[in-house]
Amino acid sequence: MDPKKTAIVLIEYQNDFVSEGGALHNAVKDVMSTTAMLDNSRAVIEGARARGADIVFVPISFAAGYPEIRAEPYGILKGVIDTSAFRAGSWGAEIVDQLPRSAGDIVIEGKRGLCAFYSTNLDFVLRQRNIETVALAGFLTNCCVESTMRTAYEKGYDVVTLTDCTATVSAEEQKLAVEKNFPMFSRPMTHVEFLRELDGGLRAEARAGGYATA
Repeated sequence: MDPKKTAIVLIEYQNDFVSEGGALHNAVKDVMSTTAMLDNSRAVIEGARARGADIVFVPISFAAGYPEIRAEPYGILKGVIDTSAFRAGSWGAEIVDQLPRSAGDIVIEGKRGLCAFYSTNLDFVLRQRNIETVALAGFLTNCCVESTMRTAYEKGYDVVTLTDCTATVSAEEQKLAVEKNFPMFSRPMTHVEFLRELDGGLRAEARAGGYATA
């Protein structure tokens, strides 16, 4: 796995999910604690960035009144409206301060639904940067992460899902997604396993460089 052709795609690391007082924090905090996803996410961001991978944040937000959502919403997007979550310009929609940021990180604008590709230029940005491998993390494990995973798989990316950098609303749903659904459309890994894969790519590159100059 070549770090220079790899991007960490971080889905909805926003106050409404991550932080105390966030509109949807109570729904995910137990699984966040169980998986230690925030600490693991911090570790994988720092580790991947140091190895040369791209860091890509994909937040979601809606204008006042949620005009982007159908007049009679149902399902997960109805829950967003009912809790007044992810309102553009609000504290809840901001990317959390707990994660390390760098001037070279990319923030993708325009996410209005579940898949991080569908209403954004994520695919364009990744291909402009010659990305071949995407490693997914964030919220919700069985919703936006899984939707993005399926699309990335069909678009031909090498897809990794970071199992200990995700969270959803129950332990049962987390377990089912990670054990049953993730292997169908990605290579599930912990953040430690993923960083080892990047290290393997760096070693392979070093060996190739050595041969080239021999």
